[in-house]
Amino acid sequence: MMERLERKAVNQMAEVPLSRTRTTVSQWLQRFTVRLSHLLFQQGFLFLIIGFLLGRALILTKMTPFALPFFSAIYLLRRDKLGFVFIALFAGSLTVSFYTSLFIVASIVMFLVFYRLFYWIDAPLKRLPVVVFFASAFAKTAMIYTWGHEWTVYEGMTMFIEAGLASILTLIFLQSVPLFDHQKYKQTLKPEEVISFVILISSMLTGMVGWSMYSLSLEHIASRYLLLLFAFVAGATVGSTVGVVTGLILSLANVSNLYQMSLLAFAGLLGGLLKEGKKLGVSFGLVVATLLIALYSQGTTNIVPNVVESLCAVLLFLMTPQSLTSKMAKYVPGTVEHTNEQQQYVRKIRDVTAQRVEQFSHVFQALSKSFSSYSVLTHEEEEEREIDYFLSDVAAKTCQTCFKKDQCWVNHFDKTYDYMKKIMQEASENDQIVNAKLLREWNKHCVKANKVVQMIEKNVSFYKANKKLKQQMKESRRLVAEQLLGVSQVMEDFAKEIQKERENYYVQEEQILHALQQFGVDVNDVEIYSLDKGNVDIEMVIPYCDGRGECEKLIAPMLSDILGETIVVKREDCSTYPNGDCRVAFSSSKAFVIDTGVAYVAKGGGFISGDSYAMMEIGGGKYALAISDGMGNGERAHYESKETLKLLQKILQSGIEERIAIKSINSILALRTTEEIFSTLDLAIVDLQNATTKFLKVGSSPSFIKRGNNVMKIESSNLPIGIITGVEFEVFEEQLKAGDLLIMMSDGIFDGVSHIENHDVWIKRKIKELKTNDPQEVSELLLEEVIRLNGGEIEDDMTIVVARIKHNTPKWAVIPAYQYMK
Repeated sequence: MMERLERKAVNQMAEVPLSRTRTTVSQWLQRFTVRLSHLLFQQGFLFLIIGFLLGRALILTKMTPFALPFFSAIYLLRRDKLGFVFIALFAGSLTVSFYTSLFIVASIVMFLVFYRLFYWIDAPLKRLPVVVFFASAFAKTAMIYTWGHEWTVYEGMTMFIEAGLASILTLIFLQSVPLFDHQKYKQTLKPEEVISFVILISSMLTGMVGWSMYSLSLEHIASRYLLLLFAFVAGATVGSTVGVVTGLILSLANVSNLYQMSLLAFAGLLGGLLKEGKKLGVSFGLVVATLLIALYSQGTTNIVPNVVESLCAVLLFLMTPQSLTSKMAKYVPGTVEHTNEQQQYVRKIRDVTAQRVEQFSHVFQALSKSFSSYSVLTHEEEEEREIDYFLSDVAAKTCQTCFKKDQCWVNHFDKTYDYMKKIMQEASENDQIVNAKLLREWNKHCVKANKVVQMIEKNVSFYKANKKLKQQMKESRRLVAEQLLGVSQVMEDFAKEIQKERENYYVQEEQILHALQQFGVDVNDVEIYSLDKGNVDIEMVIPYCDGRGECEKLIAPMLSDILGETIVVKREDCSTYPNGDCRVAFSSSKAFVIDTGVAYVAKGGGFISGDSYAMMEIGGGKYALAISDGMGNGERAHYESKETLKLLQKILQSGIEERIAIKSINSILALRTTEEIFSTLDLAIVDLQNATTKFLKVGSSPSFIKRGNNVMKIESSNLPIGIITGVEFEVFEEQLKAGDLLIMMSDGIFDGVSHIENHDVWIKRKIKELKTNDPQEVSELLLEEVIRLNGGEIEDDMTIVVARIKHNTPKWAVIPAYQYMK
């Protein structure tokens, strides 16, 4: 029976999974770490340890400048832990001597007194070092006289140096103490804060002077362990700095430790340089430095204890978990972990921003849907309902008191309703009843025929106005819905652009730099922001070129061959002095370019024309040409046309689609004024990558495209902008080719010659007869021809804009560089 029970217990233990055991251990360790962190940081027991060691810390076996600065820093930053710190400082000083403990108590008392007396220094950070200086000096003076020591120059110098060191250490501890406070989390540390932290730790190590185990000095082991941590985390620069600072403070505490400064500094430098070898590389650096410095300074007598101390520090370092070193590295500037932490923080901010923009986009989409959701009734049903409301109102005012009401509206409802509906429609069309037959039939049917007709004629104008108002509201709702949808689309695209991360092009940057240098072009730095086809963005730093044009003549052609597309200089910031650097930006060249020409004249040869024109880049590799003709002539017409183009440019450059932009301008101009002043708009948007062109004409004259000997006409019958709000604009699209001429003109040119009957045929013939393809010459010749045929009279404002499409040919030939990219 017992054997079966034992066997069953053994089987149950064997069935316990190993993963569960590991999970239990990891959970226990995590729980222990959390409790230990809570005990040290939140409960303040870490300050007990620091205070105890700083209470023991001495300089030159006599001065104790660490205790009072630490107490003052805690007094200002963590006053709730002041009792803990005082007990720890007093306990630590008692392990040194009774005289030291009395001096620390006296200096603390003096500090509390002087802090009240120096109330006239408002800023605590300015008051604290001054108070610490005088408190330390007065406490030292009081101890000298009280203890019966003779006052000498040496004692005075010692007092002054100790008070000065205490004042300086106060400023250092004010920066380092917050690093032990869990409530003040910092994303990154400044170099000054790192050094202040090291000084505080080194000051704590001086409190370990005299502690030994098996003839091994504990402060040596702790200092070398600290050095290994910083050299591994931050590299040679910080490692050597930590070595110098720690060795200097330890040597001040004990003159026999003077060689430690050289050892720690050299070990920090060597260990930091071997950082790529991970922990073993840094540890090897410490061992080598220990052997070299020990042999150089002390010979072979004490080499064994030194090496054993270094090996103990290495053992502690190898046992240090990776999570601790990674967490330390996140706070030290310049480390990979710190860079990743910063990038993660920036990425988080970027994602939050993109999410907010996307939420706004969804809000605008929802608003657009709410504005675009009209009534569930059809147009016929809605109109029938309006007629019912109108006739009901008329009947209530005329038939309510009639003695034949029941006979008309109960026995002959359909006949009465039809008569009144016909009368209403007749009055709505002609403003009064002109159908005599209908009136005779209505007089036979109704005893109050004249009163009903008069009421219908009176109210029909209100009905028509109400109907027009509702139609305008419906059109406005539709326009607002389209505008909100356009804004939503722009914000959604912007959110996607925010979420695009810059790719790392380290390999491509090295390849381009190597290729240019192999070719003999001196380049200091290459930064690639984008290599997308048609959207290349590269910046370089090159030495001062003295205006020789190396970027345009050499670097851009080589980049064109390397990347397989035409690259041009987008921006060049040259140095103003010979030994400086030039920063140059390169970008993709467009497949097509546009040469433009314009000619215009005001009515009667005046100075102010009612026509306005614009030629502008609107982003996304597109180029826009526009002519606006303000109705009439003179200053007011010029203002209207100019405002139209200004609004157009702002809206198009914001990224809103062209059709919605035109509707927005139309709505704005229609609502802005009650005067009948309107503008035409002739818009052409050319895509410079493929020469596809969109034409949008609003009340404007036709445009023409000349391709060789053929002339094509582009026209539309849209009304001018601002006349009605519910107009639909038709967009035409044409594929232009290199060498094409695009000719846009106002009505002053197209209709300028009054005695010509067919203006289309005449304009086409004149364009076909042109012997030049220069845009400026074409515009001037056509304008001159119109004025000449009118006998020199300028009867209207005239504007003509001509654009010539041509391939974008680089000025400098491509330099083959493929062999340098291998």
